[in-house]
Amino acid sequence: MVKISGRKLERLERLADSRGVIAAAAMDQRGSLKKSIAREKGVDPSQLSDDVMSEFKEAVSRVLTPHATAILLDTEFGERAIKARAKNAGLLLAYEKTGYDATQPGRLGDLLDHLSVRRLAQHGGDAVKLLLYYAADDDPQVNDIKHAWIERIGAECAAEEMPLFLEVVTYDPKGGEEKSVSFAKRKPDLVMGYMKEFSKPQYRVDVLKVEIPFDIAFVKGSKANKSGQAAYDQQEAKDILRRAAQCTHLPFIYLSAGVDDDVFRESLVMAGEAGVQFSGVLCGRATWKEGIPVYAKRGAKALEEWLADRGVKNIETLNGVLKQYAKPWYAAYGGRDKVQKVERTD
Repeated sequence: MVKISGRKLERLERLADSRGVIAAAAMDQRGSLKKSIAREKGVDPSQLSDDVMSEFKEAVSRVLTPHATAILLDTEFGERAIKARAKNAGLLLAYEKTGYDATQPGRLGDLLDHLSVRRLAQHGGDAVKLLLYYAADDDPQVNDIKHAWIERIGAECAAEEMPLFLEVVTYDPKGGEEKSVSFAKRKPDLVMGYMKEFSKPQYRVDVLKVEIPFDIAFVKGSKANKSGQAAYDQQEAKDILRRAAQCTHLPFIYLSAGVDDDVFRESLVMAGEAGVQFSGVLCGRATWKEGIPVYAKRGAKALEEWLADRGVKNIETLNGVLKQYAKPWYAAYGGRDKVQKVERTD
């Protein structure tokens, strides 16, 4: 039996559908989105106004949230998008600054200066999302800093009864090429390493947002394999999915990590066929990134038209995969009857 405070449980339920599956859109990109729009416009990112970022996010939120259970946004450029989302859609809010500290090793992150978990709740958030770059084989001192960071944020979320969605992205601490077949062979162990670590109770994570634990571009016979190089075959990839799922007792959802929508769906189907009990997705660029050149060249109205056509088709096709394979978030605990609602007395 797992005990969850009443307000936290209500917030978790607002992020999922009636089956308990989380089918969330992600639109909290900041630095990468600004660079992408600027590239398509042929200008320097510094020339883009905040209004451009807000307009893009607002369009995505308005058009796609009727087809999602929730949306992940930021408070820096996302206030209009927060207000534009459909009434059915829960709200996750990013707590971290965009990017990481590139002046020192370890890809250390930082929190937005004028936010706290309480303030994120006041913005209407149903959950806090935190992005962490993590490599289990990095310098132990670097990882200890990250462990303490998550402990602090987990405690803050628990105090405010806000669910913590921890998004972890792995990397090569030695600076190797992360799109190579050699890194693809290491990736499963790195993903499993962080799934084990952040499932520990001291972090107070409610939902893990994890990568597909292999690089599908190096799965033999996958649609994404364009190079012909392979780090694993189909059965090995499915075994990796199963072993990674066994590394946590927490509900977990998959992130799209910027791959094309058909590639992400292929990965999810593999997870479903492997019998993995994942609780949904937080899918961003895979759904809407092809709309960036549309917006950059033809404006917001053209973007909304593209989103209403291709964007909705992308998300509905993804929803079809989730309907077939995803499990309720509470299935990780053995069922809804294993979740006990407790009321705080403090």
